Amino acid sequence: MSAFGTHGRGHLNGPVVVIGTGLLGASIGLGLRGRGVPVFLSDPSPTNQAVAVDIGAGLPLSGLGTEQPELVVVAAPPDVTADVVERALGDYPGAVVIDIASVKAGIQQELRRRGADMGRYVGTHPMAGREKAGPVAARGELFTSMPWVLCPSEETLPDSLLTAHALATDLGAIVSQFDAQEHDEAVALVSHLPQVMSSLLASRLQGIPLHALSLAGNGLRDTTRIAASDPTLWVQILGANAEKVVEILHGVREDLNRLIGTLEDPLAPGARLDLAQLISEGNAGQSRIPGKHGGPPQAYSWLTVLVDDRPGQIARLLTEIGEIGVNLEDLRLDHSSGQNVGMVELSVLPNKHDLLIEALNDRGWRVLQ
Repeated sequence: MSAFGTHGRGHLNGPVVVIGTGLLGASIGLGLRGRGVPVFLSDPSPTNQAVAVDIGAGLPLSGLGTEQPELVVVAAPPDVTADVVERALGDYPGAVVIDIASVKAGIQQELRRRGADMGRYVGTHPMAGREKAGPVAARGELFTSMPWVLCPSEETLPDSLLTAHALATDLGAIVSQFDAQEHDEAVALVSHLPQVMSSLLASRLQGIPLHALSLAGNGLRDTTRIAASDPTLWVQILGANAEKVVEILHGVREDLNRLIGTLEDPLAPGARLDLAQLISEGNAGQSRIPGKHGGPPQAYSWLTVLVDDRPGQIARLLTEIGEIGVNLEDLRLDHSSGQNVGMVELSVLPNKHDLLIEALNDRGWRVLQ
């Protein structure tokens, strides 16, 4: 793996053709149009294309005429990406063609097998998204400060890689370079496994009485948030990266079998030690996740402020924290069950914790520690 940093050596002039006007394709169009780059859109769904045009993501592809684009971005579902890339390489012989599918090795191998022009092709993966889908959810700022992985092949020409890099940096992404196999192994663990585990957990909530679910707090909400993702898309992603995901799931199965065996006799000698070790292993893994701005993990202090459930209260709280002069590292919202109050959980540097509590108390806020 290599990291490019946040600034590329060049920028796109366009025109750029975006094939596929879902969330990511339309967001790319919006971001490039915001920089003054001409964008032309194509989508098998006339409705999706029309919506993307209406929100300003680009013009219909018919308006391009005979002009050759500088770049073609294939934002198609993973199961048809190789087909669309191959066709784009043939239709636009002077253009660099990239795809933004979430799996890379299989697409690269299939294009090579078909004899496609691999010199002009770059596989890429912007690690950005939303739970909402379609062009109506598109945002030009979607990729700002988000990872964007480039996975060139051995045949990729330097100018093609530079063009792909320019797209990512023009959209504000943080660019890195992975081998296609290395990429698929990484996303299997950091992206695909979390989706599977979240969906499996959320599936257990079916048929649970609502009065039991009323006890749910942020722990359940946090761990099931991505379970609301699009099933059709994830069928394709998991199918395309099945080998890498299965390898990890075998390890998860071993851990589950170990946990089940321990809990079947929790009073047995060594059982409590095994449970403590399991939780400690989770602590160790969680501590390795990069912290703010991608830096090393850092311990923060948390406090909770109760706010009345009425307009303007959270905005007032944040304004006053700014006046106090304390920077927030993270923020989470929750509601107190059965009461008209909200709970704002705030994360700050440890040396600012007591100062913030004292200052908020002085201003009349109700602070829980």
